Amino acid sequence: MRPMGNDRDDPNAWAREAWNANAAFWDERMGEGNSFFRLLEWPATERLLQLQPGERVLDVACGNGLTSRLMAAAGAQVLAIDLAEEMIARARARTLEHGERIEYRVLDATDEAALLGLGEGRFDAALCNMALFDMAEIDPLMRALARLLRPGGRFVFSVLHPCFNHTRAAHVAEEEDHGGQVVTTYSVKVSGYLTPAVNAGVAMIGQPVPQPYFDRPLQVLLGACFAAGLVLDGLEERSFPPEDVGGNTPLSWNGRYSEIPPVLVARARRG
Repeated sequence: MRPMGNDRDDPNAWAREAWNANAAFWDERMGEGNSFFRLLEWPATERLLQLQPGERVLDVACGNGLTSRLMAAAGAQVLAIDLAEEMIARARARTLEHGERIEYRVLDATDEAALLGLGEGRFDAALCNMALFDMAEIDPLMRALARLLRPGGRFVFSVLHPCFNHTRAAHVAEEEDHGGQVVTTYSVKVSGYLTPAVNAGVAMIGQPVPQPYFDRPLQVLLGACFAAGLVLDGLEERSFPPEDVGGNTPLSWNGRYSEIPPVLVARARRG
C-alpha cells in the first residue's frame, strides 16, 4: 500500500514523522484520557484484558503512556514501546507514579526481529490501544506476538471500527417531516471498505500535521491474527449512549450515532 496524495515511498517513515510532529499536541489534549478513551475504549479493554497483579504486559504503540500507567497502577509489569521518539519522551515525562513497573523503549512494531528481541514467551498479555490502523504493516506484529506471549497469553486491541469509522466513511444528517414533526436522522455513508487503503487524516482537529491511516477490512485485520496462530475469543463493539450528546462538531459521534459503533475491541489468544 502507498500513501494516497502523498509523495513519500515509505509509509512507515511517514507515520513516524507525523507522530513525532504531533506528539506535543496529542499529549496535551489526550492527557490522561478523553471521552472516547474513558467511555468506549478502556472499559471494554479492561474486561477483555483481565489483568492480574504481577503479570508482564507488552504495551504496543503506547503513545503518551496512558494505558501503560493504568496497567502499572493495577499491579502489572509493563514494557511499553512506540516508534515515535517524541511520544516516548512524553510518556516518560508523564509517568510520575509506578515508574518502577514501567519500562519505555523506542521500538517499531513493524520490525519483527526487534520485537522478538524482547524475549520469546516473556509476556502474559499484550495490548495495542487504537494504533493498528497507524501501522504500515501488522503481520510482523502478529507473528511476533504468537512467540512473545506465553501459551494461553492474550492480545487485546482496540481500533476504529473497520466497517463504520475510517477515511472512506462520512457522517450524514438528514431532516424529514414525519407527520408534522421534523426529525433528524444520523447515519454513516461508506464509499469504500474491502480494498485496503492509505489516506492522510487527523486524529484531533488542529493537530500540526495529518498522519497516515491504514484502513483494513475485518478479513485483513483478523486474518493477520489467524495466520499467526492467534485465536479470537472476545469482541466488543462500542458506541456512545444516546444521552451523551457532545463532541467538537455537529456530527460528532457522541450521542448521535448510538446504534453505529465507532470502536471495536477484541481479544486473541496464543493457542
